[in-house]
Amino acid sequence: MTPSTIAPMRTRTGPIAAQTHEPSIEITGPIAPRYDEILTPDAIAFLAALHDRFSTRRHDRLADRMRRRFEVGNGHDPQFRDDTRHIREDAEWTVAGAGPGLEDRRVEITGPTDPKMTINALNSGAKVWLADQEDATSPTWKNVIEGQLSLRDAIRGELIYTSPEGKRYEVTATETPTIVMRPRGWHLTENHIRFTDRFGRTMAASGSLVDFGLYFFHNAKQLIANGRGPYFYLPKLESSEEAKLWDDVFSFSERYIGIPHGTIRATVLIETLPAAFEMEEILFELRDHCAGLNAGRWDYIFSIIKNYRGRGARFVLPDRSEVTMTVPFMRAYTELLVQTCHKRGAFAIGGMSAFIPNRRDPEVTERAFEKVAADKKREAGDGFDGTWVAHPDLIPVARAEFDAVLGDRPNQLDRQRPDVDVKAADLIDVHIGRPITAAGVHGNVSVAIRYIEAWLRGLGAVAIDNLMEDAATAEISRSQVWQWVHQDRTTEDGTRITREYVEGLIAQVLGEVERRDGDRFDDAAEVFREVALGAEFPAFLTLPAYSRFLVETD
Repeated sequence: MTPSTIAPMRTRTGPIAAQTHEPSIEITGPIAPRYDEILTPDAIAFLAALHDRFSTRRHDRLADRMRRRFEVGNGHDPQFRDDTRHIREDAEWTVAGAGPGLEDRRVEITGPTDPKMTINALNSGAKVWLADQEDATSPTWKNVIEGQLSLRDAIRGELIYTSPEGKRYEVTATETPTIVMRPRGWHLTENHIRFTDRFGRTMAASGSLVDFGLYFFHNAKQLIANGRGPYFYLPKLESSEEAKLWDDVFSFSERYIGIPHGTIRATVLIETLPAAFEMEEILFELRDHCAGLNAGRWDYIFSIIKNYRGRGARFVLPDRSEVTMTVPFMRAYTELLVQTCHKRGAFAIGGMSAFIPNRRDPEVTERAFEKVAADKKREAGDGFDGTWVAHPDLIPVARAEFDAVLGDRPNQLDRQRPDVDVKAADLIDVHIGRPITAAGVHGNVSVAIRYIEAWLRGLGAVAIDNLMEDAATAEISRSQVWQWVHQDRTTEDGTRITREYVEGLIAQVLGEVERRDGDRFDDAAEVFREVALGAEFPAFLTLPAYSRFLVETD
């Protein structure tokens, strides 16, 4: 099928000397059965309108990110902003808070949006399902569009799936979780959709605007009719200016389809170091649309490494397994998040423990239950209003810990945490006092290569060594290797972590994995070398991997 080009908007008139063009969207990805139900002319017109109004600001915000990262890398530690002190000191404002169906969020399940996982999530018994088009989804064209089809069908009660083995899946729960959809972050593009702006410049579409726009356009009114609403998790934000951009997208979109201002509710993941210094400002900019914040622990650790990767031995973290939620900088960040949220009437949602059960191994399952229970007990005790799990069997474990604290209450917004007094230095106190081990280096190489291989095959959330790995945990693994090499670190037994040493581990890992026809391990090793051993540090491993291996045309 030939690519479809839609030019839905009239050209502005005015005293601009340069030639102007009709803003347009072109679909360059293959059109499979039912894709036309998502890529309708009206939906594409909405995408064009979003890009026409917001794509330039998106590029400006991404430039801001690069500038701030350069400043931190050159010795300027982040601080709480002086120019927004008045926002933090104004005690009068609060956020919109929970929308219908978000009043009780004590257990949320996360996962990708393929039909089987969608049905399993809706049958899980969780209060909320984070329908993830971001870190738990490999952004193949098939996953992007068919994930939208799964959500469309599920919201209308029409989703049924039959596996290749003939097993039938359907939603049987009488009460299903409230859906909160997570689009891709501002940094990601959708290379199967091209946007041409008013000056005739053609570029890849924004993954954020594509994911948000298609889901919102097709489902917002149906979700409202269902007694819920169009709700979103916002990933990877680094500033209140980025939050303001999302708020303007929301306000424009509500007007576009004719629903009341403030119908949209957003929960922001605080998963970058710069965002931790602007939590109140982020809430303020999104206040008419904001339900809460989430402690996105894995990306937060990655952000610490990314920002401080070149700042010397003092900022080098030990083995990934040693960077727990109780180390100083993680403790400070989560306690500040709870205090900030409850001060402004926002829900504080905890993060995801990576431990998962194995139904074929009782010992692994028991250990996962113990680890997850301890994690959720800490979160509930700290004042969080809910938490994440990645597996249905963990829902009762997490719920029990929050039930013990909440009882019949839907939240604990009344816990204001006046005892918390986090300073800027606390948020970058990364001293842990543990070594780097040979097993830790090998583990990072192994996990990263195995995850990237699965990602290249279209899988975004993968069980590896009884842990749930996604793009965020893989980022920790590869960025630690990069930092250890560039900071000339040694393992506990005195072995220098050099490129040659890591190359030996890559060969070892490729010899350990089970090879099959059509596997992507050679490609995965190539990606890993680029993002973990290259002279430059790619901001996200998914950027080169996506452009080189996941872009397809008809």
